Parts: sequence; structure tokens; C-alpha cells
Amino acid sequence: MRQTRVVVVGSANMDLVGTGPTLPRPGETVLGSDFVTVPGGKGANQAIAAVRAGASCAFLGAIGSDAFGVTLRARITAAGVDTGQLRVVYGASGVALVMVNAVGENAILVTPGANTAFTGLTGGELDAVREADVLVAQLEIPVETVTAAALAAREAGTRVILNAAPARQVPAELLAAVDLLVVNEPEAHALTGRGWDEPRALLELVPRAVLTLGGAGAWYGDRDGADVHVPAVEVDVVDTTAAGDAFTAALAVAWGEGREVLDAVRWAAAAGAACVRRLGASVALPRRDEIDALYTPPAG
Repeated sequence: MRQTRVVVVGSANMDLVGTGPTLPRPGETVLGSDFVTVPGGKGANQAIAAVRAGASCAFLGAIGSDAFGVTLRARITAAGVDTGQLRVVYGASGVALVMVNAVGENAILVTPGANTAFTGLTGGELDAVREADVLVAQLEIPVETVTAAALAAREAGTRVILNAAPARQVPAELLAAVDLLVVNEPEAHALTGRGWDEPRALLELVPRAVLTLGGAGAWYGDRDGADVHVPAVEVDVVDTTAAGDAFTAALAVAWGEGREVLDAVRWAAAAGAACVRRLGASVALPRRDEIDALYTPPAG
């Protein structure tokens, strides 16, 4: 089986992660327990997750000229991701302040920093997109950049997976270039204006869609009539921070390897479950063998 070539166009942040018994309410101070500093940002997370799931992956994004930027590049590269075209812009890198409670729920404040400067794709960046099997993108960078990458991918026959996070409106031009949309409930509502119980509304926008439902699993549908609930894999939850990123990356890898989309969704669900068992976004992203250990192929 040929190794899938994935290109991720997205954000890179330094995650400052603290744990405590509860998430603080406005004006409240909570005494925490553990603290870690790890690379994060949906783009960097998904790039690292793609490599750990078995793909070769190039990451296109921007980091700052600060100490966080130096660390981000070093750690993303050390994870096996191709960072040859990762931009460095003067100023601060993106930073995420992440709080995690005793049951793995989190609250996150992101200051995007250098991510906002990731505009105007270069010829080399566009070539990387065109040469990939799958393009994975999110919405933590300027949407114009995501659109340019998706249009280049569509022209070249590269599959486009859009993880439309965080929740926001998405230009019709971008949606028209998307092969597979991945969203959670708030993100689905932002796109369709409808509730989680009407997921097929997403298919008015794209040909295939996955709605992630946390502990309730995921829904997959397409315009050919698929309408399937994929149950969650039960594990002990420590931190849910990067579960969606592990899911999206594994989905891209499996689909790029030639699996049917529904089977790729099942494998992605196993990846999300494997991720929540450890603290810290990029630290927790699972290896292929960990995903395989939790994956249950469909009967028959």
C-alpha cells in the first residue's frame, strides 16, 4: 500500500495547558495540578497526527519570530512533518491557553499571532498542495488562504477535507471545492442554521459530511444516500483537547489509502478515542498501532 501524501494548510500555536478539578467561572481562581507546554493549533496537530497515523505530511502555515516559534518549528519537525515551507513572520506566534477539568472537558482561549499573517500562497506552497493526495484545512487562518489552497487542490485532483473549525460562515466558493466536510455540532449550526438532529442539511453544501458528536460518536452522510451513525469507542477520558484533530487527520490518511469513506470514519473514531487518553494536544495524538488496537472493522 502506497503511503498517503497529506498536505495540511493551517494554524500553529503553542499550547499552555493547565489541569484542575473544575474550569474557573468568571472572576474565580481555581487551584490547578499539572501544567505542560506543547505544540498545538489545529493545523499543526493535524499534521503531526497524519504522520503518526502513517502518512507523509507537509505543513503549510506561519510561526512567529519569538521563542515559541523556534520551539514550534523544532517540535513539529521532530514529529516527522515536512516544515520546509513553514513561514516565519516577525512578531508573536499563536498561543492557546487551555484549561482542562477532572473529566477531560476544556476551555480554550486562542490568540492567533502569526497565523493571521499566513496570506497569499507562494508557488512552492501551491505546488505542494497540487502534488498531495489529500489537502486538509481548517479555519484558524485567513479564509482566503484556505480558499486558495482548496481551489488549487480541486484543479489538480487533490481531495479536499475541510474541518470547518472554529464555527463561522464559510464562503460558497470554498464549500464548492470541498470533497468532505468535518464539523461538530456548533460548527454545523453555523453553516446550516439547523440543529444536530438535521445533519443532512450539510449535504446541501458539500457532497460528503461528517458530524462529530463527542462521546456519542459521529454521523456520516453523502449525496448517494449514506446516513450512518458511527458509535464512539469507549475509553477513559483524560483530555479531549485534540480529539477532533486526531479524528480529522486519521480520516484523511485512511481515505487517501483507498478505504471506503465510511470505513475511514470508523478508523478516525478509533483515533479520536485513542487521543483522549493522554494530556496535551500534540503529545496525545495517537500512533497507527494505537488506532488499530481500538478499531473494530464492520461485521461481514
